[in-house]
Amino acid sequence: MLKGLERWLASWLLRSRTRAPRSRSLIIAVCDHFEPFHDADKATALARVAHWRRELSKITAEFRDSGGTPPRHTFFFPIEQWDDDVCRSISDLCGLTGCEMEIHLHHSDDTADNLRRTLIEGRDRLAALGQLSRDASGALRYGFIHGNWALDHSDPEGRACGVADELSILRQTGCYADFTLPSAPSGCQVRTINSLYYAREDGRPRSHEHGQRVRAGAPRTEREDQLLLIQGPLGLNWRRRKWGILPRIENGDLTGANPPGPLRLALWEKCHVHVAERPEWVFIKLHTHGAIERNSAALLGEPMRAFHRHLAQRAAADPGFRYHYVTAREMTNILHAAEDDYRGDPANYRDHRYRRGAIGG
Repeated sequence: MLKGLERWLASWLLRSRTRAPRSRSLIIAVCDHFEPFHDADKATALARVAHWRRELSKITAEFRDSGGTPPRHTFFFPIEQWDDDVCRSISDLCGLTGCEMEIHLHHSDDTADNLRRTLIEGRDRLAALGQLSRDASGALRYGFIHGNWALDHSDPEGRACGVADELSILRQTGCYADFTLPSAPSGCQVRTINSLYYAREDGRPRSHEHGQRVRAGAPRTEREDQLLLIQGPLGLNWRRRKWGILPRIENGDLTGANPPGPLRLALWEKCHVHVAERPEWVFIKLHTHGAIERNSAALLGEPMRAFHRHLAQRAAADPGFRYHYVTAREMTNILHAAEDDYRGDPANYRDHRYRRGAIGG
């Protein structure tokens, strides 16, 4: 059986079959649950970051998207594993390559007050390194990925969180969007799939089970009681079958065993994650655990290079096809530009609402 399929299969079967128009722009973000201390000591963690610095610099020098921007990567660092030297090294890597850091957090049996303190401390530490962004008021803002997928105490066994009003706390501490989903095959997966939506905290676990879809031309409000969720693609891949029979889950996870490629790209586009009424901008939020060697070999080696070449060749052959490498923050800004009904080249809106280090307008 496909684990947890019952949680979202109905949503998949009943999904809208709308397709992106032939003239389209893909907005591609790789959101990395970057854990250099995974089964590792500090020396190994530093060596992993050094490897990323060396190899990612080569990739960003070699490839460009339709607008001339090199590949982007967003390092969501687990703030409960904070180490000054390691985090400074990641920040330096970002400065060299145009990538960015955001917040990742694993926690369990937590309380609302402790979670708030943890997020604020991690937020301020990252800001002191020159990471994160600010809104028009000058307030610090950050993107978030929940460890073990258990956003808003969503694990069916009640593990890996403990805070049932987590969405509100994230919003209050400056989170501009959550990038945890999809979490399938984890039991933390919610019924809403392939969506960009706002969820309102209801004080119970899994408040993000459903929400209000982001829509072009909707009134621009801060939605103080709602959190934006940016989901990656989720569906079934009939080209890769378990035991040669059952389709495997396509969840946008980039691994050494399942790197990006043309067939997966076609599935991501078919999921057609977009702002309602703006089908031509297709949001492809991918995820990985890139510090682990078996994954970094694919992300920094030939599999990812082949993927970049495929995108370039397709764009050269099809004038109506464009693609843009973005960070998590830039993806959010482009989403808000679509929501505000801005038109034209999505690359123009990388700093639409949240800017790195910007204070004031």
